[in-house]
Amino acid sequence: MRPSKSELESLTGKAKGQTRALIQVLQDVQDRFHWLPPEALEHVAGALGVPLVQVYGVATFYRSFSLEPRGRHICTVCLGTACHVRGGAAVLEHFERTLGIAAGGTTPDGKYTLERVNCLGACALAPLAVVDARYYSQMHEANAEAVLAELDKAEAA
Repeated sequence: MRPSKSELESLTGKAKGQTRALIQVLQDVQDRFHWLPPEALEHVAGALGVPLVQVYGVATFYRSFSLEPRGRHICTVCLGTACHVRGGAAVLEHFERTLGIAAGGTTPDGKYTLERVNCLGACALAPLAVVDARYYSQMHEANAEAVLAELDKAEAA
């Protein structure tokens, strides 16, 4: 989805000229479009009076920002030591098979992005998956299937 000028102005309107608002504005843009389109970064730079190189620097420094389109639903599977030992790789493979994409990819319809991380810092809950910021502990293939079905059902409603 490409942003319109009015959408970008509404996202930057409250922060005009406030360079300290850069991260918050980028978060707002990311929440709205699920990524940071180039034209949005240019608009943010102009609206806040920040050099474009600085905007790109912040956007590439923080892992939560994406310069590539992402899905409406973000599925993250931990493959840290505890998660790997307890079956995290099988969970990731199940997500890959079910969604038809490899880790790091986004489904063609823009519905799902699948990510793998090396640690989520919750080893006691292993294997762990995070879907749309909700943590799912002791994840296994049947749980993964249920989570995806729940998302599909919510979108259909």
